[in-house]
Amino acid sequence: MTRKFFLSFFTLIAFCTAGFAAADAQSSVGVVNFAKCMTESKLGKQEQASFESLKTQMTSLIDDTEKQINVMAEKFNDDDYMDGLSPDAEEEMKSKFRLLNDEMNRYQNQFYQVMNQANMKLVQSMGASIQEASTKVAAEKKLTMVINDEACFFSAPTLNVTQLVITEMDKGFDKSTSKKETANNEASAFNKNAEKK
Repeated sequence: MTRKFFLSFFTLIAFCTAGFAAADAQSSVGVVNFAKCMTESKLGKQEQASFESLKTQMTSLIDDTEKQINVMAEKFNDDDYMDGLSPDAEEEMKSKFRLLNDEMNRYQNQFYQVMNQANMKLVQSMGASIQEASTKVAAEKKLTMVINDEACFFSAPTLNVTQLVITEMDKGFDKSTSKKETANNEASAFNKNAEKK
């Protein structure tokens, strides 16, 4: 009888311990909003600015070529203008028009390739930074897991550690920027000294 009681008692304790462990495991999860890290962190803002700058340059090139094509298309539609051209001048104009169209197609293909590559680089860079910052936050907060909120259908707001991760990302960004500035200053000083000699 006492043996059964002890066996039941230890079984109950084992279940309770497992229940508490499961509760601890649930409370040691952090959730991060990737998009918010992208828009609010210093690195994210810098990466987005670089992406937009590249996009503007590429778009400008395409727009400029498109304007030239439109101007030539208008000339082709102007019968008076076309009648005033010699056969050689007309052939030269048609040749230039074909070249501009080829350039336009090439620029558009390059645009999509460059934008895709830049976007992949941005996501990889942000992912690495978020991972590094999440590791530090997890160690500080004793979390066993930090996951992207896009992987969850639901998470309690208390599990959200996005702001802590952004703060950690900004610290890393500031350190990295400071190191680059120091290296640039040292290189500049070295070059000035070399020039004096």
